[in-house]
Parts: sequence; structure tokens; C-alpha cells
Amino acid sequence: MNTFGRLFRVSLLGESHGPAVGVLIDGCPAGIGLDKADFASDLARRKGGTAGTTPRVEADEPELVSGVFNSKTTGAPLLVLFKNRDADSSHYEKLKDTPRPGHADFTAREKFGGFNDYRGGGHFSGRLTVALVAAGVVAKKMMRKIKIEARVLEAGNLPNLRSAVDAALKNADSIGGIVECRASGLPAGLGEPFFDSAESLISHIAFAIPAIKGVEFGAGFAAARMKGSECNDEFENAVGKTKTNNSGGINGGITNGNDLVVRVAVKPTSSIGKEQETVDVKTGEKRKLTVSGRHDACIALRVPVVLEAAVAIALADMMVLEQKAKRVMNE
Repeated sequence: MNTFGRLFRVSLLGESHGPAVGVLIDGCPAGIGLDKADFASDLARRKGGTAGTTPRVEADEPELVSGVFNSKTTGAPLLVLFKNRDADSSHYEKLKDTPRPGHADFTAREKFGGFNDYRGGGHFSGRLTVALVAAGVVAKKMMRKIKIEARVLEAGNLPNLRSAVDAALKNADSIGGIVECRASGLPAGLGEPFFDSAESLISHIAFAIPAIKGVEFGAGFAAARMKGSECNDEFENAVGKTKTNNSGGINGGITNGNDLVVRVAVKPTSSIGKEQETVDVKTGEKRKLTVSGRHDACIALRVPVVLEAAVAIALADMMVLEQKAKRVMNE
């Protein structure tokens, strides 16, 4: 559904061209300092408006509707809303019956019987990542000793990011990329065996970010080409520090105290200016489609802060669960 987490629970709401998008956070501890200014830095990093990103620029001013009083969280559900003020739906009526190749237009229509809001991708839009970022801000404030940073490693299969973006814009096309996130200062012991492993939970929420098509930890797929003697992370001390970090900070689904390293593959944006083939879902006839409007040539450029938020949310939930388990054991 639209909710992630067990004790720290995050629910997304809204549509790209609806009145607002937002996030409802349940399980946020009371007493955390929080006001609008706390969101400014991360929200600014997610915004479009620069070369290669969408020209749509929303104010992204968070409205703290509930769960905050006198600039402190109250322990009640925290609702953060963002008004949509720069939506332009004029280009989407023609897409109602001619789904964009690679987009969720077709699957959303099939899933919801045509009742879905198709404007700007509706509930499937990258616009909703602003809500993820807001939840990530709260999660980060719950874990002040944990440092979480993400960056674009590559885009468009070219060494120069600027050149790759310029080429995509010139050709009315789009490019994908790889984004890496590192979390340092984590304690050993977060995560559970098997189904609630640290990798499982982080992958779960990472795939909620639109356009993510792959997730790997540490050496990732490169580990398949290693020998055990190359891949194993040899210990340096009794607190678990290792010489290498091919495991990405996780063994047996549980954090080992080394840096958590996760990378995601971001596919090229589906909405492109090149002519493509699609089908009129009402008549079954083939159609030529050229997508106009405001879209990212490289959505990967805006993913780092979103991936940071996703990792922070998953880690916050793991930490709250671990703290609760220890309290119960000590009672």
C-alpha cells in the first residue's frame, strides 16, 4: 500500500497535479525539535529548475499540520503537507488513452480501472518524493549521530555528467544514472534475520522511489565475480571494524558497525521529446507519441537526497524497534 515501517510508519498521500502532496508519520518520538526551517536544505536539493531537471519549480513550503507544538514533536501523528502551485495539466489530456512507453500510465489505468488521476503521473509521480524527503528530515533528526550522504556516481554511461546531460537535452532524450548512499556511525545489530533484514527493508523503501530499477550493497553484483578470499572482509579489531567493506556494512541481514553502502540504478525518465510508438487503449490502434511538457532529462540528478531520506526512514524504524526490544528485555 502507501505505508512503510513497523513502529516508525510513513504514509504518502496526494497526486502530482492535485491540491497537495504530503506525508503522515506515525511513531515519531515526542520532544524532537522541529520547525519549517529544518526542511529547507534537503528540500532545496530535491528541487528542479537546473539544467537536466524539470522546469517545474514548486515553493515546497512544508505545512506542519499536526504532531508539532511549540516547535517540538508531540508524539501524535505528524502530518506534513506541500501545496501544488506550479502544476500545468494542459499536456496530459492527450495522454489519457495513449500511455507513455516506460511510464506507469498503462499499469495505473489497469490497476484502478481508469479512475486514477493521470495528470502528471498522478500518485505515481516523482512529485511525491518531496514527501519522502520530508519524512527523511524527521528520521535524520532522530539519529543525529548517524551521517547519511548520497551522490551521483555516473549518468548516461559517460564520465562527464554535464556532457551526458547536454547530449540528452540536445537529442530530446533522457538518461539514467547510478546513485550511492553511505551511512556512517551506525551501531552493529540493526535488522533482523531473513525477511526483515537491513538489506530487505532498505531495498523495500528504495524501490518506492520512482525510476529505481536496481539496488546493491557493498560490492553488490561485482561480488559474483570474486573469490571468497577477495570478497571476505577481514576483521581489524574486536568491535567489528574490517579492512574492506564488500559486505556494505551488513552481514546476515544485520548491520556490522562499518559504513552502510548502498547503490541504486535510476532508469532514464520515461517522458521524452523523441517520437515513440504507443497504442490507443480505447481503439487498440497504434499511435505515434511525442511527449511535451516539463520533465527531467536526468532524474538521477535529484535522487541523492531522496535516497538519503529512504535510507534514513528504514534505519529509524530499525533503531526504534531495537530500542523497544531492549527495553522489554530489561524490564
